Amino acid sequence: MSTATEERTPKRRATDTGWFTEQLGTFRELLGKPLTTYYLIIGCSALLLALGLMMVLSASSIEALIKTGSPFSWFVKQSLSAAVGVPIMWVCSRLPHKFFRWAGYPLMALSIIALVMVLFIGSSELGAQRWIYVGPFTIQPSEPAKLGLALWGADLLARRARHGRIEWRQMLLPLMPGTAILAVMVMLGRDLGTTLVLFMIFLALLWVVGAPVKLFGGILALAVLAAIIMIKIEPYRMARIGAFLDPWADAQGAGYQAVQGQIAMGSGGWFGLGLGSSRAKWSWLPHGENDFIFAILGEELGLMGTLVVVALFGLLGYAGLRVAARVNDPFIRLAAAAITAWIVGQAVVNMGAVLGVVPITGIPLPLVSYGGSALLPTLAALGMLLSFAKREPGAREALAARGPGPAARALSWLGLGGTSRGRVRR
Repeated sequence: MSTATEERTPKRRATDTGWFTEQLGTFRELLGKPLTTYYLIIGCSALLLALGLMMVLSASSIEALIKTGSPFSWFVKQSLSAAVGVPIMWVCSRLPHKFFRWAGYPLMALSIIALVMVLFIGSSELGAQRWIYVGPFTIQPSEPAKLGLALWGADLLARRARHGRIEWRQMLLPLMPGTAILAVMVMLGRDLGTTLVLFMIFLALLWVVGAPVKLFGGILALAVLAAIIMIKIEPYRMARIGAFLDPWADAQGAGYQAVQGQIAMGSGGWFGLGLGSSRAKWSWLPHGENDFIFAILGEELGLMGTLVVVALFGLLGYAGLRVAARVNDPFIRLAAAAITAWIVGQAVVNMGAVLGVVPITGIPLPLVSYGGSALLPTLAALGMLLSFAKREPGAREALAARGPGPAARALSWLGLGGTSRGRVRR
């Protein structure tokens, strides 16, 4: 009996090892396909956007009912922003990279002009002056400024590339002052969170061009000094630092939002209280539909739900870096890295603030938080990543062999376009 068991065990182990090797080979084959990045960006973006709309509806319903009389008002606004943003994403995915190289300059200029306007006609809320009200619409110019900096900085450095290499010294005079001007405009509006994101974009460009560690150290020292000055001159920021270090010491004051966010996260357990069952959204957690939507998500969907969001942003970050690594064009490498640092870095900061591992900065969770001013540039940037993913080796041929997509076939069936329009030109 024991002999038979001993004879079967090695075979079973050999079978298990073979299965594992086979699955590993399948996974490697999947990663090696030319359209892997393209589908990762589409899939992660779609899932995060759908999850965001669902969570905005849940998190904002009580506050919207109190302030507007309808629990769906903010959800409808977010849905309209998504309805505008998804076509923008699709259009950007079809545009050539030369368009984005040109678009960075006017977008950067318009962002600076709009940020100057905010200082004079902008609305100040929650200690920051970052919004312009145009009728029923709210515009936050610092959001498109992130996209403008990524495109402008990438093209600026790519034009100076020689034989595919970029000397980091060539970036000091044009890029650093331009970034500083943009950051100063944002800081004058007392928006430290967006300043941090702009700084991450700048560091990503530095990293791609191979700047030395000493330069990183000097820039980080200047950034820390600027952050200390901004914290010292604004009392509410000092209160936020104190609340970050020990939020429970002033749980009804400066640490209130952090404490309520932690309570909401802890209440979710493994699988959450259920979609729509949040208790924190009943006026306990401020800005639960925006800065702290991750806390509502954790309360309703539990640890499993938060891990899904973290995994989706991780896959999105992998896809963006994969584009930067596999495409030889200097502009695409720089722009893809900058956009990835912006979106994923902002997500990390937002989730870290909810978890209490970084100070609360007031920046939204990309694709998930409420706010059209943040959603539209993010979807445009993801559309650009899709356009860049088509430049990966073999991607164009794979898309052409795939044939027209569902949208192109529907247009052809309606007589609005031929099937050839759905194909990607070689």
